[in-house]
Amino acid sequence: MVQKSTPAKPAPDSTRRSEKSRRAIYEAALALIGEIGYQKTTIEGIAARAGVGKQTIYRWWSSKGDVLMEAFVDLSERAAEAAAPGRAYEFPDTGDLAADLKAVLRLTVDQLLDPAFAVPSRGLAAEGLINEELGRRYVAKLLEPSLQLYVRRLRAAQEAGQVRADIDPRIALELFISPLAQRWLQYTGPISYEYTDTLVDYALGGIAPPGGK
Repeated sequence: MVQKSTPAKPAPDSTRRSEKSRRAIYEAALALIGEIGYQKTTIEGIAARAGVGKQTIYRWWSSKGDVLMEAFVDLSERAAEAAAPGRAYEFPDTGDLAADLKAVLRLTVDQLLDPAFAVPSRGLAAEGLINEELGRRYVAKLLEPSLQLYVRRLRAAQEAGQVRADIDPRIALELFISPLAQRWLQYTGPISYEYTDTLVDYALGGIAPPGGK
């Protein structure tokens, strides 16, 4: 009697398993920093929340700061992918600088009002104010790449004669970015489309009356 052979089971896909674990760790890290803050978040806590062993985390990252930073970079990249599927996000250039700035700042308002983004972002930003090394990494990996999009758009506006040639774009962008960040971080007032639209109008139009000194 010939015995039928049993089909071999496919080997577990380690790539899929690793990606599932990585995604669970990202979500756990972001959830914890929002719930208990950066200081109280630990590798052990992230591992328990993600349902993985802490050795799994240490195999990929050397510290909780590395985990949280990468998790937040991933969150930001997914937000950018949602805004521009299949391509790198670029600042809009319709030829109308004010309209383009207002459109991007409205997207920023949407992010800052979305708890999934805002809660971990606020936690990292606040910790970055007292943790110098984390603060530098937060600026280099997350903040500065976004600010450079503004710089490129303002330079294009300079070339089109819409912005004075002697303006430093890197400083000029702070006229609308810094007030928004301060209001959001310090709860000094509500943030809204109307607020950011007004920032753009004030920054581009100035506050002195026509012909005033």
